[in-house]
Amino acid sequence: MAFFLAQERTKERFSLLLLDLEEYYFEQHTAYHVTSTLKKQRKIRGSFKICSKSIIFDPEELAEPIIKIPLRDCKKIEFVEEEKNSFNKPGQSAISILCKQVIYIKESNVIAPYRNEREEKTLTFQLEFCSKTEDVVQTLLQLHRASCLEKLGDQTAMIAANLQSRMARSSFDKNCFQSVAENPHMECAVEMVMPLVCNPGHVCVTDKNLYFQPLNGYPENVIQIKLHNVRRIYKRRLGLRPLGLEVFCSENDFCSDIYLKFYSTTDRDEVYYYIATFLENHAIEHTAESYMLQWQRGHLSNYQYLLHLNNLADRSCNDLSQYPVFPWVIADYTSPRLDMTNAATFRDLSKPVGALNKERLDRLLARYRGMPEPSFMYGSHYSSPGYVLFYLVRVAPEHMLCLQNGRYDHADRMFNSIGETWKNCLEGATDFKELIPEFYGTDPSFLENRLSLDLGRRQNGSLVGDVVLPPWATDSSDFLQKHKAALESQYVSEHLHEWIDLVFGFKQRGSEAVAAHNVFHPLTYEGGIDCDSIEDTDQRIAMLTQILEFGQTPKQLFTSPHPQRITPRFQNITRSSSINSPDAELSPASQGEDSSFEDLTEESRRLAWANMESLKPVSSHKIHKEAVTGIAVSRGGSAVFSTSKDSTLKMFSKELKEFQRSMSFSNMALSSCLILADSKTVVCSSWDNNVYFYSVPYGRRQDTLMGHDDAVSKMCWFEDKLYTASWDSTVKVWECNSDSFSTHKRSQFNLLGELEHDAGVNTVSLNPAGTLLVSGCKDGAVTIWDTSSQRTLQQIHCHSGTIHQTDFSPDSRHVLSVGADSCMKVIDVQTGMVISSVKAEEEQRCFCWDGNWVLCGGQSGDLLLWDLLTNTVTKRIPAHSGAVTAMWMSELCTTVITGGEDRQMIFWKLQS
Repeated sequence: MAFFLAQERTKERFSLLLLDLEEYYFEQHTAYHVTSTLKKQRKIRGSFKICSKSIIFDPEELAEPIIKIPLRDCKKIEFVEEEKNSFNKPGQSAISILCKQVIYIKESNVIAPYRNEREEKTLTFQLEFCSKTEDVVQTLLQLHRASCLEKLGDQTAMIAANLQSRMARSSFDKNCFQSVAENPHMECAVEMVMPLVCNPGHVCVTDKNLYFQPLNGYPENVIQIKLHNVRRIYKRRLGLRPLGLEVFCSENDFCSDIYLKFYSTTDRDEVYYYIATFLENHAIEHTAESYMLQWQRGHLSNYQYLLHLNNLADRSCNDLSQYPVFPWVIADYTSPRLDMTNAATFRDLSKPVGALNKERLDRLLARYRGMPEPSFMYGSHYSSPGYVLFYLVRVAPEHMLCLQNGRYDHADRMFNSIGETWKNCLEGATDFKELIPEFYGTDPSFLENRLSLDLGRRQNGSLVGDVVLPPWATDSSDFLQKHKAALESQYVSEHLHEWIDLVFGFKQRGSEAVAAHNVFHPLTYEGGIDCDSIEDTDQRIAMLTQILEFGQTPKQLFTSPHPQRITPRFQNITRSSSINSPDAELSPASQGEDSSFEDLTEESRRLAWANMESLKPVSSHKIHKEAVTGIAVSRGGSAVFSTSKDSTLKMFSKELKEFQRSMSFSNMALSSCLILADSKTVVCSSWDNNVYFYSVPYGRRQDTLMGHDDAVSKMCWFEDKLYTASWDSTVKVWECNSDSFSTHKRSQFNLLGELEHDAGVNTVSLNPAGTLLVSGCKDGAVTIWDTSSQRTLQQIHCHSGTIHQTDFSPDSRHVLSVGADSCMKVIDVQTGMVISSVKAEEEQRCFCWDGNWVLCGGQSGDLLLWDLLTNTVTKRIPAHSGAVTAMWMSELCTTVITGGEDRQMIFWKLQS
């Protein structure tokens, strides 16, 4: 249960939640509350706690209420001493407090609204160690003076000075180290952040552990986290400032092990980078794009992906003003059965909650158009501390009482029914709230009144108890199970990217937000106001408080449309797509008809890639005089053709394991080669601006295509169409009759189109269906083209230097590119978004990939096996003595041939 798990109930009744918001607990003393009647004097033993704005007495007897005395309501605080007794011993000293309000909490040890007594009253407390009484009184008088200052800014400054003085006079107790051999790295003052409260103390980081020692010793003397247990660590924006650090010792929980607020960004960053070195994958800082690729390919569930996005957007279960936000996904709370095959069951995820009801939206837009700047459509946010506790009041009642000054909300405004809450979000004038992760979890306790809380009586006379569930849910566990199934459903998987665009993406701000009816108050956005620039302290504090209570929009993670998830039935979505659109071409449904054979082939490829680490060299051959530039293999695999900068095309027999033929077309380098489907014609591109056709049966040049004004760098072929890329900044499309090659007639080359670029084109490739083409240029631009219309679909400037190779994933969803900047980029075809970016240790020159794994050849000559989902190298395989410049992989991915600058060709085989 989110943050509630991190604060398991203890037998101790006191909690920091008994303090006011922005209040600190400083110290405690064992003491007696002395009450006198005409008959006798009564002493109640307990803990006398000094806080920055109040005094709290927590009695040991559970039947007695906790007493809270606000310092601002105190008229007199004084040190009193009893007269000497008959044995001439000094009388016991005491603290006498005259106040006009006393707050009683947890009477009869029951969590309930606080009881306030507003009348003048004197309370007397005796410390168990009387010698400290005068010092305690002086401390209380100082804090009382702060509480009585007229200006809030002056109060805050005086309390902060008191806190900093206490912090400066104390330090981390190194006797708390787990081992005497530990070496401390650094120590500084921090605050531990929990929902609604902060606890000051000292953090100490050693070579083994992270320690936090609270100034007040609460809830324990020291909190220890072993650094080798840390799995994730995030920098946080807290109170609009970059001072937070959150540490997780698990991979998937969204409740952290500790959340710290530093007093300087420098200290925060030093601790962050030090701890990061202990993480297994510390070299990789996960980005939204890296998680996106895992989600798109089904390696992360919708739930997990949303948690990761919330984490990256500074949402934390320890900060209720930035609590993780999840969408409403179901719109049907009245049917007896939940039909997940019906689109009407689901909420429209392309619209914010405020835009789901057209009538209400029209009223809001009319007000928006007539509003002076700064204008906004919605006067309340979709996530705020009040909304979070609205949902969680049954498991976090003390948090609700803390937020609302010791009271619950009116019974009819409580979270009574899921259906009613959804209805109010659709129709209410100011209710636009989304959901929280608990609605998709496994713990239903937030829907049940297990603590038997008295949450009030509704106008219809009924008591507020368990949350009323939809008819389609048999109980709260069944509701969560079906609700989570809805989140992972086909419909939601196909549309979740639309909601992400609104909350985390490009529709969050600017003109796109206006068009999507997604405009909230300017203060809710990151950077909407610089509180530090407000000189008046009172105004600054008031502004910050308003922002934190109103709620905050997540940090924007994406500035371009979010790609859609790859689902098994991609075409069965509500929106139709044109036959020529890239959407239609990307559909798995459009692939071959013999699905059983394809499934078998696909499974064989998947197993091959899973076993790619076992790739072993079979033989190597030096048949060229310069670097190998291209490799092509005949259909049966009997003949291997290669081109080289030495200007030759070589033919090598795999069966005889010997070089058989050599052909030279000019004195300039050949840059690539390919073999036509009949295995009778090899096509070579050359730096002399020409393309040459070589007849295998006749053993000679059959034709020459003179089609460019500069070197031809790469080619690809699909169904009688030849695509040639050149350094003259074009890709030309030629129609060639392949029958003429087999009959040895001179060919007719018809120029069908010319794809213009801004720089020389260095590489080009087609998707398996031949409907999309991707080109990579010397200026670092990747361009995706529709081959039928010859129009640009996407252009992405994603490299800082020449692009060596680009290629589509087998499902045509993504493009991978490698360049001279040593970067590997994965681009989503549909949106043009770079969804993964890896900076390798060396320049990668060529590759083969399956969408998840990449086998690439580097400048050093080694083969690297990359796992793109984690952005890590899983295997480095020694190969060539110079850069790997060409690579070929068989259809079933079990055989690989590489060529390098060392003039070698190496044959590789997967070991079973």
